[in-house]
Amino acid sequence: MHPMASPMLCHVDTRLLRTFTTVVRTRSFTATAAELHLAQSTVTAQVQALEKELGTRLFDRLPRGVAVTEAGRRLLGEAESVLDAESRLRAAAAADGPPVGRVVVGAGETLCSARLPGVIAALRRLHPGLEVDLWPAGTAEALDGLRAGRLDVALLLEDGVDAPDIDVEHLVDEPLVLVCAPRHPFVQRTEPVTWEELAGESFFLHEQGCSYSDRLADRLLAVPGSRTRLTRFGSIEAARSCVAAGLGLTLLPRATVEDALHAGRLDVVPGPPIPDVPVQLARHRRRWASPGVRAVTDELKRHLAAG
Repeated sequence: MHPMASPMLCHVDTRLLRTFTTVVRTRSFTATAAELHLAQSTVTAQVQALEKELGTRLFDRLPRGVAVTEAGRRLLGEAESVLDAESRLRAAAAADGPPVGRVVVGAGETLCSARLPGVIAALRRLHPGLEVDLWPAGTAEALDGLRAGRLDVALLLEDGVDAPDIDVEHLVDEPLVLVCAPRHPFVQRTEPVTWEELAGESFFLHEQGCSYSDRLADRLLAVPGSRTRLTRFGSIEAARSCVAAGLGLTLLPRATVEDALHAGRLDVVPGPPIPDVPVQLARHRRRWASPGVRAVTDELKRHLAAG
């Protein structure tokens, strides 16, 4: 048993703990039931059984989901320690077999939509006993998830991460492109568009916390007399659609607009050079890496390096 695990949890069915930690992550009994392949009534019964066993309420039931209580937040780290210890035992027992179990990967929408489907497909072929879940998360949320054990590994679009408890490995650089609608006047330019000219445009950018969007916004607003109009979206597709409709410009990884460029729905702005954004592989320094986690990280490195 993990040295930090509470003695009280040593006698609790780990199935209840797994259901509990999944509800914390999804904030939904319905989503937990779908993820764990259980009936929703079973999820409810397991949470109630755990609450009865521990003598405390773990969730507040709300009209649009659930919220973890203070007691639930205190239990979360202990429960994850027990499940981590169980994973170690199972991995030791199956040391000579193929990687199995569940691995949760956190990544921003850019990578989830453009890069990770190919990784998932390859892992299903190579390791059919391995389940990989994608959890869309920005940098701050991903780091919190790694620390809390909700994530096994994360991909970050960041120049660097100042977190002593997180190991970070640079995998590849993701090219960025400024794009606009094909009929935009900038497309016809023979000379590069200047920052001063860009600062007079409307931009549709990914939500705050997206490193490359934040850097571009700061650069545009720093131009003397800037008239930049910024609209931030939680969805890359929403930003891409506004730009394709001729409403402004955006900055996105080339992988997310490649199809639209080929189809003629978008065009590249001949603007100032935009540096690539690094893709970083992040794991918690002290958390054990199961064979499944190692298989996932190996495939992430191979797939992203291959482009």
